[in-house]
Amino acid sequence: HSLAHFKQVHAHILRSTHSPSHSLILKLLSSPSLPYSLSIFSHLPHPLPSLSTPFLRHLSRSSKPEFAFFVYQRLRNEGIPIDRFAFPPLLKAASRVGWLAEGKEIHGFGFKSGFHSDPFVQTGLMVMYVGCGRLPEARLVFDKMSYRDIVAWRIMIDGYCQSELFDDALELFEEMKRANIEADKFVLSSILSACGRAGNLDCGKAIHDYIIQKELEIDAHLRCALVTMYASCGCMDMAQQLYDQMIPKNVVVSTAMVSGYSRHGRVKDARLIFDQMVEKDLVSWSAMISGYAESDQPQQALRLFNELQILGIRPDQVTMLSVISACANLGVLDKAKWIHVYADKNGFGGSLRINNALIDMYAKCGSLERARNVFEKMTSRNVISWTSMINAFAIHGDANNALRYFQKMKEACVEPNGVTFVGVLYACSHAGLVEEGRKIFASMINEHNITPKHEHYGCMVDLFGRANLLREAVEIVETMPFAPNVVIWGSLMSACQIHGETELGEFTAKRVLELEPDHDGALVLLSNIYAKERKWKNVGDLRQLMKERGICKERGCSRIELNDEVHEFLVADRNHKQAYEIYEKLNEVVSRLKLDGYAPNTGCVLVDLEEEEKREVVLWHSEKLALCYGLINGAKDSCIRIVKNLRVCEDCHTFLKLVSKVYRREIVVRDRTRFHHYRDGVCSCRDYW
Repeated sequence: HSLAHFKQVHAHILRSTHSPSHSLILKLLSSPSLPYSLSIFSHLPHPLPSLSTPFLRHLSRSSKPEFAFFVYQRLRNEGIPIDRFAFPPLLKAASRVGWLAEGKEIHGFGFKSGFHSDPFVQTGLMVMYVGCGRLPEARLVFDKMSYRDIVAWRIMIDGYCQSELFDDALELFEEMKRANIEADKFVLSSILSACGRAGNLDCGKAIHDYIIQKELEIDAHLRCALVTMYASCGCMDMAQQLYDQMIPKNVVVSTAMVSGYSRHGRVKDARLIFDQMVEKDLVSWSAMISGYAESDQPQQALRLFNELQILGIRPDQVTMLSVISACANLGVLDKAKWIHVYADKNGFGGSLRINNALIDMYAKCGSLERARNVFEKMTSRNVISWTSMINAFAIHGDANNALRYFQKMKEACVEPNGVTFVGVLYACSHAGLVEEGRKIFASMINEHNITPKHEHYGCMVDLFGRANLLREAVEIVETMPFAPNVVIWGSLMSACQIHGETELGEFTAKRVLELEPDHDGALVLLSNIYAKERKWKNVGDLRQLMKERGICKERGCSRIELNDEVHEFLVADRNHKQAYEIYEKLNEVVSRLKLDGYAPNTGCVLVDLEEEEKREVVLWHSEKLALCYGLINGAKDSCIRIVKNLRVCEDCHTFLKLVSKVYRREIVVRDRTRFHHYRDGVCSCRDYW
C-alpha cells in the first residue's frame, strides 16, 4: 500500500537466491509509483510480450498514460518483439492524452508489422482517432474493417455524438440495423443522447419503440437515457412518466428533468424536482439557477445562488454565467458590482466568456462606464467582446460611440458577424441615423458577404419606421426575399402607433394576428385604434375576444433597488408597505411640476373613462410610483435607477424629465428596448425613442 513497504518486499526478492517468477515480476511492475515501475521494467533484460503487453495495459489505464510510450520506445530501440495485443493499450494511451502524432506512428508501425487487418488493432485505432477528434480517419478505419462487432459500432457512434455530429450518429445507427447487428444498451444510450441533443423527438420515439419491440430490458442506465432524451426534446409528460418509474432516482436524471422543465418555461415543476433531490451536485444547482435566469425570475436565481454559497459549494464558469445573466435581467447596479467583485475574487476575472458577460451585465444595469472599463481592461477580445460593447452603446442611445467602436473593431482585424450588425443597425435606428444605417446594411452584404436575416430586415424597418419614412419601411417588407415574420410586422405596427398612422396600423396589426392570433400587442393596438376613433363597440368586441381566449395586456411593472432590497410596483399599486407615503409624495411632486407647466397627458389612455379618471390612470403608472419611493428613501444626491418591463409612455417621459430638473436628481430608466438617462430636464434619447 506504500512505496516504502513495496521497496522492502522488492529488496527481499533481490536478496533471494531464486529468480523471481513471471507472475511475481508482473506484481512488481504494478508498484504504487509509476516511475518506480518504469525503473524496474528498464532493468529487465529483453522482456518478452508476456511481460511488456500487460505492463502497457496497466500504464494505459493509469493516471499517467503517456508513460506507455517510454516502454514502447525501449521495445522499438532494442528490437524487442511487440505482439498485436500491445497495440490497443498503446493506442488507448495516445487517445487519453490526445497525442495524434504518436498515435499515427503506432498506426504506421502496425501496418508494417502486418497487423492492419487485426480487429483488435483496428478497434484500437478507432479509439485513438476518436479520442484525438479525427472522425474522418476513424470512419476510414471503420469502413475498412472486414468484421465489425458491436464494440466497433459503439465507438464510431459515440465518436459522432461526442463531436456533436448527431445526424451522422443517427445515420450510422440505421446502417447498423440494416446490417442486422443487435444494438446493446450502450449504443442505444448514445443514440438517445444524440436524439435529445439534436432535438429529434421522432427519432427518439422510434428508438424507444425499437427497445419495446426487441423486448430489451430497460435498466437504470437505459431508463436514464430515455428520460434525458424526452426532457431534452420538451416531451415532459413522457419524461415524467418514465422518471416516476425510477427507484432510486440518480442526480444525473433528476438534473435532466430540472433542465427540461426549465427550458420549456415550467420553472415551478423544475423546482419541485430540484427540492425532492436527495443529492445535488453543482450541475443540478447550475441547472436550477439557469432555469430561473432564463425564465425572467432573476431574483429567484440570485437567492438560489446565495443558498449555494451558504452550503460552501464553489461555482464554476457555467454557474457564474447564469448568475451574471440573472443580474443583467434584474438590472440592479449594486448587485452587478457585487457579482463582479465575487467573480474576480474567485478566479473568474481572466475568463473571456465571463468578461463578455460582465460587459452585457453592466450595460443592462445602466452603467455604460463600467461596461467600457471591463472592455478596456481585457487582455484579449473576440467578436463577442466587440459586439457586446457596441450593443451596450446602442441600448444607451450612444450611436456615435457604437459606430466608433464598430470602426475600431474592423481596424483590430476582428471580422463582424450578423449579431454585430444587428447592434450597429439598432444604434442607428434609435438615434435616427437613417443614411448611416443604409450604408451599414449595404456594407454587410457587399463588403462582409453576410446574407441579411429577418432580424436585419427588422432593424431596417424599425430604422425607417421611427424616422416616419413609412413608405420605405413598407417597401422593405414587400421586397425582402422571404416572408416577414411577427417581429417585422410588429416593428412596422409600432411605427404606425408612434406616428398615428391608423389605417396602416390596422393593416399591420391584422398581419401580426394572422401569424400569431393571440398576440396581445396587436390586439391592444387594434383596440386603441378603435378607441381613438371612438368605435367603442369594436373595442368591446375585441376585449370580449381577449377575455374568451384568456389574453391579457401585459401589466406595467417597475423595479427599484434600495439598501440591497428590490421593490416592485404595478400600475396603481397599493400593496407596498409605504403605499400611503408614496401616494402623498406623488401628489406633492405633481403639484411642484405643475408650477413648471406639467399637465398629465391622457392621450395614451384609450378607454372610455371620464377625464379625471384618465388623469389618475396616467399618474399611477408604475415608474412614477417607483420614482416616488426613490425620492422618499434614497440619499439626496443619489442616482435613481428604475427598470420597467414596457416602453415608457409619453406622459411618464415628460414627468421624469421635469423631476430630474426640479429635484436636481439623475434618473436612469431601462424600458423594454433601451435606456433613458434623465438629467437637468433632458433625456439622452433626445425624445426619439
